[in-house]
Amino acid sequence: MKLTHSLTAAGLALVLASGAFARDAALDLVEPLAEYKVYVTEKTEKLEADVTAFTSAVKAGDVEKAKALFAPSRTSYEAIEPIAELFGDLDASIDSRADDHEGGEANPDFIGFHRIEYGLWVKNSTEGLAPVADKLLADVKALRASIADLTFPPEKVVGGAAALMEEVAATKISGEEDRYSRTDLWDFRANFDGSRKIVELVRPLIEKKEATFLKTVDANFERIDTILSKYKQGEGYVSYEKLTDGDRKTLSAAVNTLAEDLSKLRGKLGLD
Repeated sequence: MKLTHSLTAAGLALVLASGAFARDAALDLVEPLAEYKVYVTEKTEKLEADVTAFTSAVKAGDVEKAKALFAPSRTSYEAIEPIAELFGDLDASIDSRADDHEGGEANPDFIGFHRIEYGLWVKNSTEGLAPVADKLLADVKALRASIADLTFPPEKVVGGAAALMEEVAATKISGEEDRYSRTDLWDFRANFDGSRKIVELVRPLIEKKEATFLKTVDANFERIDTILSKYKQGEGYVSYEKLTDGDRKTLSAAVNTLAEDLSKLRGKLGLD
């Protein structure tokens, strides 16, 4: 999509005032940051639309439709997770897991995507989920509004490329994210795509002096892309339960390698 948003004057002043990197590097980053905000804005628009459909199915008591919409409704959120996490209360409300709460699933503070996931797959029911669905949609709308007013921190955006892969390696390969539905591979793909988008946007700034680095990163992206493609099924992915321990180890090794490479990206752009 052609750039249609620009950083505010205040946002540009914040970038230029930061002592973390040189003035010329800050100026170079203005356009990629603006492009990334366009990308995130589009993702939050889609997130709201998808969650509206998902929560409508939940409130209608249509268990099978809600199950079918669960994984795709999450992908936009997972792709922009580094930005969503800037709003800690909303992130916790939207995407916390049972073990983030004392008492686990029984804790009334356990809400959001994964509380609904628990009801759909473990209870095979939407009973009691209407208020959770309403809260999820309200939180998603609040997130969209908050992001619209946000000046994106350069170090958070660039660091997000590695953070997305590090989270997959640290907590998602184990299967704890979508533990009831086993739709983990959908999340992996969204994290992967979000990471790759950041690299694509900053590529012009380093491609001449960091050609070898980018060649290595691209090869690792392709490796993970090939691995994930093996598990495609229709518009989505097979159940994570179908992957063997060996499959998970192979995926984990590739993700860890890519995350390690991407951890150098901030430094190469003068953000460390």
